[in-house]
Amino acid sequence: MSYETIESKFIATPEKGEVSAILMRPDDAKWLLVLGHGAGTNMRHSTLQTIAERLADIGIATFRYQFPYMERGGGGRESEAVALQTVRSAVAAAYEAASDLSILVGGHSYSGRMSSMSTAKEPIEHVKGLVFFAFPLHPSGREGTERAEHLADVTIPMLFLSGTRDKLANLELLEPVCEKLDKATLHLLDTADHGFKVLKRRKTEEDVFVEMARVISEWTGGLR
Repeated sequence: MSYETIESKFIATPEKGEVSAILMRPDDAKWLLVLGHGAGTNMRHSTLQTIAERLADIGIATFRYQFPYMERGGGGRESEAVALQTVRSAVAAAYEAASDLSILVGGHSYSGRMSSMSTAKEPIEHVKGLVFFAFPLHPSGREGTERAEHLADVTIPMLFLSGTRDKLANLELLEPVCEKLDKATLHLLDTADHGFKVLKRRKTEEDVFVEMARVISEWTGGLR
């Protein structure tokens, strides 16, 4: 499937200034996923690039973006307030770039959590669903569910794509969290870890990134 790729910049917050973004839009797209990176990676990381490509293969557009600290090359992250506003600014920029598409927001690990926190604080205009690629339920080795408490305040559908070997999302904790949320759907990725590396003994021959794209496509079919 053919698609166009457009690089741009937008204002993350007035004090932090511009950050970069990449719109990847297939010809027949109906949905646009505003896609953030993990805490220690950036929008050009192979994980995000592969997610965007597999989604483009099935007609879903993506708007990848940087958080300000990563735009500067990494280092310490900004305050939570800056991160939450950056998510909202990214959605606004994505809508301006492709206002004819229905919008989802989410990301890998850190950015997925920031997206849900921003949405829980106040609904984000135009956003119809949240997609979590490896939601970081807890730090590695320090299990708990405190990071999920805000999810009860989210009013739009949520899709969790979580590996069965993810050390930041113990399934004995994540599954009950999702069961308690009326709008949550949990899809388990057999043998995948937090970065979606899989073992040879998977129960399926389907590529894990193809699997995630397929599940997202099927899930959007139930959204309005």
